[in-house]
Amino acid sequence: MILTICVLSAPCQTKDINLNFEQIEKGKPVKWYIPDLSAYTVSLDSIEVKSGKYSIAIEFKGDTANFQPVMLLLPENYDGKKITLSGYIKTENVTEGYAGMWMRIDPGIAFDNMSQNGVTGTTDWTRYEITLDMNPAKSKQIVAGGLLVGKGKMWLDDLSITIDGQDIKAAQPYTLPAGKDKEFDSGSNIVFPALNKQAIDNLELLGKLWGFLKYHHPEVGKGNYNWDYELFRMLPDYLSTSNNNHKRDQNLLVWIRKYGEIPACETCKKTSENAFLKPDLSWVDKSNMNAELKETIKNIYANRHQGEHFYIKMAAGVGNPQFSNENSYSNMPYPDAGFRLLALYRYWNMIQYFYPNKHLTDKSWDKVLKEYILQFISAKNELEYELATLQMIGDINDTHATLREGNNKIIELRGNNVAPFRVQFVENKLVVTDYYNPELQEEAGLKVGDIITHINKKAIDKIVDSLKIYYPASNQATRLRNISEDLLRSNNNVISIKYLSSGQVRQKELILHEQNSLNYYSRYRKDNEKCFKMLDGNIGYITLKSIKDEDVPNIKNEFKNTKGIIIDIRNYPSIFVPFSLGSWFVSSTTPFAKFTGGNTDNPGEFTFRNGTDINMADETYTGKLVVIVNEITQSSAEYTAMAFRAGANTTVTGSTTAGADGNVSPIALPGGILTVISGIGVYYPDGRETQRIGIVPDIEVKPTIQGIKDGRDEVLEKAIEIIEQGKN
Repeated sequence: MILTICVLSAPCQTKDINLNFEQIEKGKPVKWYIPDLSAYTVSLDSIEVKSGKYSIAIEFKGDTANFQPVMLLLPENYDGKKITLSGYIKTENVTEGYAGMWMRIDPGIAFDNMSQNGVTGTTDWTRYEITLDMNPAKSKQIVAGGLLVGKGKMWLDDLSITIDGQDIKAAQPYTLPAGKDKEFDSGSNIVFPALNKQAIDNLELLGKLWGFLKYHHPEVGKGNYNWDYELFRMLPDYLSTSNNNHKRDQNLLVWIRKYGEIPACETCKKTSENAFLKPDLSWVDKSNMNAELKETIKNIYANRHQGEHFYIKMAAGVGNPQFSNENSYSNMPYPDAGFRLLALYRYWNMIQYFYPNKHLTDKSWDKVLKEYILQFISAKNELEYELATLQMIGDINDTHATLREGNNKIIELRGNNVAPFRVQFVENKLVVTDYYNPELQEEAGLKVGDIITHINKKAIDKIVDSLKIYYPASNQATRLRNISEDLLRSNNNVISIKYLSSGQVRQKELILHEQNSLNYYSRYRKDNEKCFKMLDGNIGYITLKSIKDEDVPNIKNEFKNTKGIIIDIRNYPSIFVPFSLGSWFVSSTTPFAKFTGGNTDNPGEFTFRNGTDINMADETYTGKLVVIVNEITQSSAEYTAMAFRAGANTTVTGSTTAGADGNVSPIALPGGILTVISGIGVYYPDGRETQRIGIVPDIEVKPTIQGIKDGRDEVLEKAIEIIEQGKN
């Protein structure tokens, strides 16, 4: 019998892994996974124990015997030759099987479940052990535990694990050579000379070559080198050759040869003719490198790394890139110049080889690296470094690509004091659209619908123009969405504003409040109200911001005979409903999206993979469906809109969405910076793009300033009109 139940939880990074079952939470042993199999009960026993307070008991209670495991995922992949699991087992009337311990090293490296020497019958506490041969270079995880096969009852207690005779608490995690290299943990020690044009050109060339080797050279892919620190090792000599191309090229050849001969690759395939995007190595031929160096690079590409890679993999089942083993160096919030250059090199090459939407950027990505070299190297402080990073990230034109961590100086600059009201760009003007706290309206003096024209004597359009490079976005509507949230932020308690109210130009000193003192919300107000209701005219209304799984069958039951349904996605869905609810609106299996994904065996290649279909539910809704979207509709919300659009009776109204769909991929950069990218290319089944374009409404409707003054939801009104008039 082979134990095939998978452990899905992530490793717990701790020395104490609860081998004696003494750590209890909600009546269960901490860190242990217990599959819920109906024929057996698993419980903690405080009476029958070998030592301590608890043992774990497994008992057969059903009609048909099978087996019941308990399992523990070890927190590390350990270094060593042999691993031993030992412990005490007690049994009572075990028949038609056995009681035992088990251990498995994945993937398929070693396994033992005591099937040949399991415990049967009734026995007192007895010590047992199993030992497996380890292969840390290939293993992914180690799982251990106990199991009861067949009928009866068993107890398990006092487990211990040793590696090569040493207790697991003292065992060392397995680390590839790249992980053992600590030479530059305290700083790069790189000092840059004054950089002329040739020196910058050479640093651009180095950045491209460094990234190429990172993702193509077999020795780097195996994890045999800390590629960050290899940059710091070669940079001083390289900088000294900046004015002599011959010496530069010889320096680069010596550097490449350091990593050994490249063996012939028997599995390297040519780029598929059907590839949507193909690797771009044109920089090699365009450069002024000598012929030998160019030929060396091309030989590495022809015999590039294949299979598992230390620095990159693709997420299972999705295909978005996972940038592994990337140190964020969070201990240095203002990294030295060498690490700042590393940040630029790292990000540029991640985008170059694994960003599925690189072809959609406004700037040619090939030119971006050179543009930022001097800016990154010369950043005088933490704030300048964060701003340079944010500006570079903005050049991929991806609404997902914001700074999520490591931007504390930018946050400090923007301030924590905000106006008591929300503003949005409506008809290209900055308009008051809501009060976070209505009781503050009298103090603030502005009404909903008032237009702010100046802040601290600066015109709004001038402010926006100066800020736009620091607000990454796929399109202008989403950039304005994000900028509007920060325009009335400050470290001061008061800002000066000029505004239009009732046709009159007015000025005032606006009092700001600490953000956490307000009922502040970003983009849309969240609440716990019921997510669906009946509107006049037998029209159902659903907002996805608060929908729950249990709402879906109730919606279908209450709205099945309505004239039409409006689904409001001017928000972010609280649960994933493209299939559970989307299937109600199609009359047959219907494709609604397809995707491109990258290839770690051929970096830069992106191909289409199988698309996604919606299968019809037991019955199909026959009324009209109207989906409302706007610039707040982003990522999963956009994907959900695509799913609803697959219905034959669907109309999408509102305005263009955020244009950033697909699973995100985190990117760590020096200085503790964390950003993300849209990790897969998302398309309609006919190949139409969604990135940057967004979900374009069938009928465009935007709020107006007058409508906001009147308290109307003009987009919802249009949705009702579409249903009432039966428009498509």
